[in-house]
Parts: sequence; structure tokens; C-alpha cells
Amino acid sequence: MKGRVFIIGLGLIGGSLALCIKAEHPKAKIIGYDINKKQTRLAAMLGVVDEVAEEIETGAAEADLILIATPVKKIETMIEQLCHLSLKQGVIISDAGSTKVEIVKKAACLRDKGYTFVGGHPMAGSHKSGVQAAKSILFENAFYLLTPETDTDPEALESLKMWLKGTKARFLQVHPAEHDYLTGVISHFPHVIAASLVHQAERTSRTQSLVTRLAAGGFRDITRIASSSPHMWKDISLHNKDVLLQLFTDWQEEMARVANMLRAENEEALLQYFSRAKQFRDEMPVKEKGAIPAFYDLFVDVPDYPGVISEITGYLAKEKINLTNIRIRETREEVYGILVISFQTEEDRERAEQCIRHYTNYETSTGI
Repeated sequence: MKGRVFIIGLGLIGGSLALCIKAEHPKAKIIGYDINKKQTRLAAMLGVVDEVAEEIETGAAEADLILIATPVKKIETMIEQLCHLSLKQGVIISDAGSTKVEIVKKAACLRDKGYTFVGGHPMAGSHKSGVQAAKSILFENAFYLLTPETDTDPEALESLKMWLKGTKARFLQVHPAEHDYLTGVISHFPHVIAASLVHQAERTSRTQSLVTRLAAGGFRDITRIASSSPHMWKDISLHNKDVLLQLFTDWQEEMARVANMLRAENEEALLQYFSRAKQFRDEMPVKEKGAIPAFYDLFVDVPDYPGVISEITGYLAKEKINLTNIRIRETREEVYGILVISFQTEEDRERAEQCIRHYTNYETSTGI
């Protein structure tokens, strides 16, 4: 496709969308804008965008497609700003926010002026941020949720999908309220729970000094999402507060049921509780990309002696396998190995597992 694509927000998501569109539509011109001028200059230097816009007005004026990839509160601000501009007839506007109800409401002013707005949410991410972390494979095989209105022009919706074809994502259409409930259950609520577990550990650490050291094992893994951007999660939580408040009530009732099982020492009920959870979790698709960015960890059961890490990384380097993190696990309450290596993709983890098995006799596990 030909045309001008204006991307507002040149972080990981905006930059990756730009790369996907450039790869699929080489005749299109990508214009980028970010409030952080350093990010804008870096995006141009890296070739993520073809041009930079100093102001929203200049980038949006002749755009055929406008994508807003900023934090959710900023998306509302950007939409409001676009509502006061004279845009090109036939322009399609979409966003990449992880909440939809409030954003779609805000976009009513665009629809009133005859422009097409379709809410969007590419369900992919990374532990890295900024345009320097952008990559064209970020959304590959991930779900990309779209929330068109009932009166959205079908041709415009198909045109948006064509523009985004290079993401190689799987498009799903849902109602904005359904989107917010689903992401609340499997993304927003778990982030709050992870943060609350960390707060509990922090309070306990004031009187139990070993908590911090012992938490370096499985606890650190299950609360990893609590290390996400506090500003981003403040905004997301406020945007989806009604869903979260309902989920909090459900959670309190769930914990009350567990508490009753414990008080009654009901072994059968507890066994069934954990068994049903295990069964449902085990039936979840292993290689699907979900709302929470996946971390591809490989656990290696290695002897603890000087040089073992350099030995393993040496083998990986020899096979040109990139890793993103490596650490020794002191707390080993699970069956997983003492060495934990993280990778960006499932393919890298599989190659690493084959590599380690080829060069050593160390046992490996993905922990899935």
C-alpha cells in the first residue's frame, strides 16, 4: 500500500509498528512524532521512520493512517488534539492502548467529524523499552485486538488490517467493554496482585531479614511483572477501575473460600482446589502470546563451581544464540535448575536447550 503513516509515540510499540509497516509496505512513508525529542531523533537515525514531525499538526495533516502508541492517558490527549485539526478525508485513526472503553468514548469526536477510529491493542511487549528495542517480529503470532464500532466502515476496517499486515499478528474483533474485562482478568488484575505480593514481602523484610534473599527464587519469577512501569500501570488501573474493583471483590470471595478450607482442615477440598488450578493452567496454550509479555526462561541444573556461567555462555556464543539475562538461583524449592537463562524468543530458548545438551550433560527444563 502507498500513503503516509503518522505514528505518535516512538517507543517499543510505536517503533515496532513502524518497522512492520515499512517491511510490508515499502512504498509508504512513515512519519514519526514523540514528545521526547531524543526518541524522535533516535528513530530517524535508526531508520525506524522516514521523517520526523516537530508538531502533531504537521504530521497528521496529510496522513492516510494515524497510529497513537502512547500511554493510555496520553492517548486521550492525542485524540482530543486530533479532534481540533482538519485531517485528510478517508484517514484511519487507531491506537495501541491496553484499555479501550474510555479511549473509544473519547474518539467519538473523531467519528462525529466523519473520520474512522478503530481502537486497537497489540498484545505483545518486551522487558526492554524505547525505540532502540523496536523490532519487526515483536507482534508475530500475537493477538491484535480491534474494537470497531457497529457503524465502522467495513472497508476502512479491512484497510487498517492491510496496513498492519506486516505485524503478522492474529486479529480479533471484540467490543470495547469485553476487551477491558478480558485484559482486566489476564493482565491488569495480575499486575496488581504481583505488586501486592511484593508489598507484603517488603513489609515482612523489615522484621525478617532473610526474606529478600529467599525471594530470589520462584517468588521473584512470579512477581516479575511488578517491575513494569509504575506510571503506565497507574494510568491503566484508573482507566479500567470498574473492572478491577469487581475483580477485587471476586478475589476476596475466592480467598475467603480458601481460608474456610484451611480452618476446616478440609484436605479433599484443598486437593481439588489445587488440582483444578493445575489442570486449567496445564491446558493453556504453551506457545501463544498473551496479554502479559512472555519471558522465555531456561533452567539449567549445573554444579556450582567457578567458571560455570562463562562455560555456558561460551557455548551459547559459539552457536550465536542471544540471551537477555542470566542469574544464579539460590532458592531452589522447585525442581528447576540453579542457573536461569532468559531469551527473547521461544526459538532462541529451544536452540539454547539443544546447544547445552550437545556440549554438556547438564539437565535442562523450561519450567512450563
